[in-house]
Amino acid sequence: MTFGDQGMPPHSPDPYTPGPYTPDPYTQWVTEQERIRRRRRTRRAVAAGTAVVLVAAIAVGAVMYVSGGEGDDRTTATPLTSATTGSGTAVPSVDVSLPSDAPTALSSLLARPVIRPEQAFPQQNVRLQDGSRHHRVDLATTTDCARAMSPELAALLEQGEGCVRLTAALFTDTERRSQVTVSVLSFRRVEDASAVFTMASMDPVTYQVVALDPPPEAGLPTVPPGSAGVFRRLMTVRSVVFASGQWGDGAETGEAELTARTEGLLQHVNDTVAAYEQDQS
Repeated sequence: MTFGDQGMPPHSPDPYTPGPYTPDPYTQWVTEQERIRRRRRTRRAVAAGTAVVLVAAIAVGAVMYVSGGEGDDRTTATPLTSATTGSGTAVPSVDVSLPSDAPTALSSLLARPVIRPEQAFPQQNVRLQDGSRHHRVDLATTTDCARAMSPELAALLEQGEGCVRLTAALFTDTERRSQVTVSVLSFRRVEDASAVFTMASMDPVTYQVVALDPPPEAGLPTVPPGSAGVFRRLMTVRSVVFASGQWGDGAETGEAELTARTEGLLQHVNDTVAAYEQDQS
């Protein structure tokens, strides 16, 4: 299943229509493989939980203290407990709160409108710091965020105040080999963004945003179901930026090269979103 059936120019109406989310075969296959691996690493994942929450807290603190304030930049979280949604999907209950001495600058930053598609992805052609060039072949956005993500991630969003907008873009390199989807998931509250970042860091396959399939006019192949992929994410003030990369032909070689392209595009978009949300753009 594609993220959307059509691309969306920055100023076009929302192309999405209401309907249930159905995982595509790739998502189902990869999720099952990841669950098998998780059974082997359960103890490590539990032990890493606290550390991941701290990573999310540091990400929040880094942008909260842009004005130069000092203090405790950690968030606190209660132990994870399992909750079950109406659809029967079990999802941990994550309670993330901000420190009591969070700087006053944060409230003014959150008062800014969430980033729009044309602000998050202003360029169709992108040149990264390593000199590589990438072309944006699709752009889609929706305010019905749950339709563009896995059921587990959608269930996690229901624990908070939900997301405001999800915008995704599909990029390919000049050789048209790689397909990298970068998605910006923006929230009303920092706490909700931090909870999503935390769970996606612990289990990036289960808590993922759906990748875009190339539109017909792009002339790119659809990645075969079950193909290997790279999953990465970063957090800004109120957004979590996801990136998933695959080779268009489904190749499982060249992991380092694919990872570099995925991480480069993720960092590029994250820098753009962070600059806007910190009122520096």
